[in-house]
Amino acid sequence: MAKYTIVDQDTCIACGACALHAPNLYDYNTEGVAYTLLDNNTGNMPIPESEEDNALEAEFNCPSLSIKIADHPFKGDPHD
Repeated sequence: MAKYTIVDQDTCIACGACALHAPNLYDYNTEGVAYTLLDNNTGNMPIPESEEDNALEAEFNCPSLSIKIADHPFKGDPHD
């Protein structure tokens, strides 16, 4: 089953954990807040199967719990 990811930019503290564990999935914008590279943080593109473990590692290591992963698209809302 496909997994999707998004960053809750309201709670992101820009610690670097997501980019460290999944550099192909997460980066930082000009304000220093993380976002998903797959779809510019809309949460609509499935995580490539080869990156799922990295995404889960990033989610686990995010101290602010800002990395969200689900079995459904987020449609731009990390609280969905």
